[in-house]
Amino acid sequence: MAPLKHLEMENPIIDACFRDFCSSHGILTVEDFLIHDLYELAAFAERQVDADRLKEGITVMLSLVEVKCRPWLNGMELLEDLQRNKQTLSSGDNGTDSLLQGGLREGQVTELVGPSSSGKTQFCMQAAASVAEKQEGSVFYIDTGNSFSARRIAQFICGSSAAAVLRKRVLSRISCHTVYDIYTMFDTLQGLEVALRSQMNVNECRLRLLVVDSISSLITPILGGSGSQGRALMVALGYLLKKLAHEHNIAVLVTNYTVGAGENGKTKPALGETWKSIPHVRLMLSRDNRNNSCTISILKHTSMLSGQTVTRKDNQQCL
Repeated sequence: MAPLKHLEMENPIIDACFRDFCSSHGILTVEDFLIHDLYELAAFAERQVDADRLKEGITVMLSLVEVKCRPWLNGMELLEDLQRNKQTLSSGDNGTDSLLQGGLREGQVTELVGPSSSGKTQFCMQAAASVAEKQEGSVFYIDTGNSFSARRIAQFICGSSAAAVLRKRVLSRISCHTVYDIYTMFDTLQGLEVALRSQMNVNECRLRLLVVDSISSLITPILGGSGSQGRALMVALGYLLKKLAHEHNIAVLVTNYTVGAGENGKTKPALGETWKSIPHVRLMLSRDNRNNSCTISILKHTSMLSGQTVTRKDNQQCL
């Protein structure tokens, strides 16, 4: 959903004064408004000089959300949507695809967690190459750390007598977008959403995979301190990714790093408990340099038991 400013043209009550009031409570977008405590917001509005106008703005916002929200779907309708529209996309690695019973699921957010240099970026590029080549779909790749390499992706593309032509066609299906802060991230995703809604030609190369490498480098800088704005932005970003995945049948792949979990030396995914509920699937990637192998384990899955793993040797092009 758009920033509040985009609503002013059709709804004059959502003017600069109302937006300033909202921003003082960490509300910059419609998503922020949805996750905010509206009773608390109304109570603050009541204490302002222009209380009536602010409360009217809150009422208008609620009515807009109600109009825009889709109707509830029952279990059978959700199952039919899953079977009809949500396919699995190969990650480019047979072991991972077997572990996930086919690969990355459209309509879901899959998070790949791992320490530095464990192979997360390589996994993302391999998945992008696989989707662009085997599924003949387009890939929207968001790079937050200057780690994207077109040359590396080209190496994942199967060789053939027309290898140069194939690589050119596959690489043309992958668009890379450099993003360094969460506000640019929102602009980028909202622009993508507009483009997807206006894409009427079904014969065009459909977007199948959205990659964010890495999500944690965008979110971590805004989580400092005791304020709630950073957490609200994080949840709003997660909601937007899930919304894009579900409404446009896209597989979303994001990466996250690990942090220390205490004195026992174990690590855990970064971004805390609030983010934990965002991804549908969480995978942990670890590398054993002594044995030249890497392991992917399931931390969370909507339809599979956690704890299942697959281990691949580096000489098998594991990741």
